[in-house]
Amino acid sequence: MSAIINDIEIIKAKATKINDVDFDNLKFGHVFSDHMLECNYKNGNWEKPKVVPYQPITLDPSAKIFHYGQSVFEGMKAYKDTEGKVWLFRPLDNYKRLNISAKRLAIPELPEDYFMEGLKALLEVDEDWIPQNEGSSLYIRPFIFASGNGFHASPADAYKFIICTAPSGAYFAGEVKVLIEEKYSRSANGGVGYAKAGGNYAGQFYPTQLAVEKGYQQVIWTDDNTHEYIEEAGAMNIFVRINDTLITGPTSDRILDGITRKSIIELAKSEYIPVEVRKITVTEVVEAAKNGSLKEMFGAGTAAVISPISGFGYKEVDYDLPKLDNTYASFLKKCITDIQTNKTDDPFGWRYSVK
Repeated sequence: MSAIINDIEIIKAKATKINDVDFDNLKFGHVFSDHMLECNYKNGNWEKPKVVPYQPITLDPSAKIFHYGQSVFEGMKAYKDTEGKVWLFRPLDNYKRLNISAKRLAIPELPEDYFMEGLKALLEVDEDWIPQNEGSSLYIRPFIFASGNGFHASPADAYKFIICTAPSGAYFAGEVKVLIEEKYSRSANGGVGYAKAGGNYAGQFYPTQLAVEKGYQQVIWTDDNTHEYIEEAGAMNIFVRINDTLITGPTSDRILDGITRKSIIELAKSEYIPVEVRKITVTEVVEAAKNGSLKEMFGAGTAAVISPISGFGYKEVDYDLPKLDNTYASFLKKCITDIQTNKTDDPFGWRYSVK
């Protein structure tokens, strides 16, 4: 889709909240910047987006988002380097995936210019909110939801596209212990698992809650049919290192095409790390843990970048992973974050200058 925006209306907040923020102690996604981008879909067209003060949204109780769950989102980050220049990481991939998700949920696709120029206008207004502290960034949440009214089970006739931002520290602190799921499924063939739909995450909360009660932090999702194949780690893609080979499952109807996932695969190959994209059985992982060939497991996603897994549980048995001095996880995370924050060259063309 294409549309050209010549200028975006900017309505500035009367006062800033930035002076009340402790940028040295930022939780993830708890503090929100002064402004947001807002764009409405009405009468068969997306209206021109505008930047407005961050504020509550007023909706009719019959708005279809509440009843039929038409909602998709993305997760991105903006970074500020030591010279104060602002960067994004593969933003067009986020835009394309947002529309892939939207199409699957019968939501009107968004023009590229509305996304990219709207985001740049928002970042320009709230540039001071982008942290320069090590490990911090400005988390960006674009989302679209059904704002049209009615109880009829059908797609809405009106939608809202919004981008909010939140200066944030690390998503996870340290390593996590996970439970391999034997009963519940994140998604199914022919379903919406490949879309970043809000309902996908809502469905994860209960099984994760059960895992937390058993002493784990996250769930390793398995396939919906046999529960024999490892698919995702919590809300992230998963990587397994057996001996020196890095393995991750192929994308499908059930597995999100993660941007960090794609970056890790390409980066690992460029560093001559053996990579296999194939199905991984639970049995293979358990046997590797038993014979010592399982060296690492980690989740990969925008929020955490890479989250190391220290151990996993399966069928009432816990398996600890070895503590290595030089891990793929730490090496690849540093490579990616150095590119994101303009500390190193970017041979892949992933880094995007905002201005």
